Amino acid sequence: MQLITGIDLMADEIKLNCPLPLQYEQIVMAHGGGGRMMQQLIDNVIQPVFDNEILNQKHDSAVVDINGSKIAFTTDSYVVDPLFFTGGDIGKLAVCGTLNDLAMSGAKPLYITCSLIIEEGFAIDDLKKIMQSMQETAKQAGVFIVTGDTKVVDKGKGDGLYINTAGIGLINDNISITSSNIQEGDHIIINSDIGRHGIAIMLEREGVSFDHNIKSDCADLSALVQELINSGVQLHCMRDLTRGGLASGLIELSATANKHFEIEETSLLVNGEVKSACEILGFDPLYIANEGCFVLFVPEAESKKVLSILRQHAFGKQACVVGKVAEKNDKGLVTLETALGSCRVLELLSGEQLPRIC
Repeated sequence: MQLITGIDLMADEIKLNCPLPLQYEQIVMAHGGGGRMMQQLIDNVIQPVFDNEILNQKHDSAVVDINGSKIAFTTDSYVVDPLFFTGGDIGKLAVCGTLNDLAMSGAKPLYITCSLIIEEGFAIDDLKKIMQSMQETAKQAGVFIVTGDTKVVDKGKGDGLYINTAGIGLINDNISITSSNIQEGDHIIINSDIGRHGIAIMLEREGVSFDHNIKSDCADLSALVQELINSGVQLHCMRDLTRGGLASGLIELSATANKHFEIEETSLLVNGEVKSACEILGFDPLYIANEGCFVLFVPEAESKKVLSILRQHAFGKQACVVGKVAEKNDKGLVTLETALGSCRVLELLSGEQLPRIC
């Protein structure tokens, strides 16, 4: 009976993570995971309804022109479990995530909204802590939380607290940071190690008992990005590596830019404790969410200057080149040169390895 039960459970897992483009009549968790199924949901169900040239930018923020001013506009929702974790909480996460989305378009963040969906019975003291965390994070970034909304749902139907934020920022006229700017020969740079946020969340959620000191990398990257912009370096594209991690972010960009990216496994930075946790639990750090890590595409001639600027900042001390945009005919691919010298084609997972991490 135990063997049969094990097989049944395994079959369920395979069904939920099947990479084949199966048709679903109802939403499943994998539809929100930043992988192939989420992309299909957006491309086939959501985007066709709202289709317009601004939405089709497919960037972290929409860039619009209002009376001659370039405005970046973004929104996101946060459903992390647990609400408090080593390195942050849902409030800090919401503000940092919004600031980072604006920064990836080259915008200077100005204003943020805050909408709350609170479950009946949620502790007022916990809500106060989360609101204070949001305010402190926003204040440090020099932005204001200027409007919002509050709703309460029946006990058992809200999972504690959900937060939705939107953000507005200004972009200088001479700044254009988009996937269409990515060129063959560009260096691909990341500012830090990968996978810490997702693993930190998972260990706390599951109460995993082996010794670790893994802290989420949750951080506001907007000041670091502004230093790059103010230096005058040429930035072709940036993307923060949240749901789906480094691999999913690169795969999406390679598809929209129609370019081939080559990544070197030996250049990637993975915290030793994160690497150990991944090996024990069977996770691939390439696909694990980050909240303080972003990827940059810059001309090779600018690479050293960009690295120098990044490494002078607290959130860029580990910055390194991890690959390049290759001059190859097979466009829209991301390939990884492994430590053993073999070549691995990176593909979107159907869902995500770790749900509810942002």
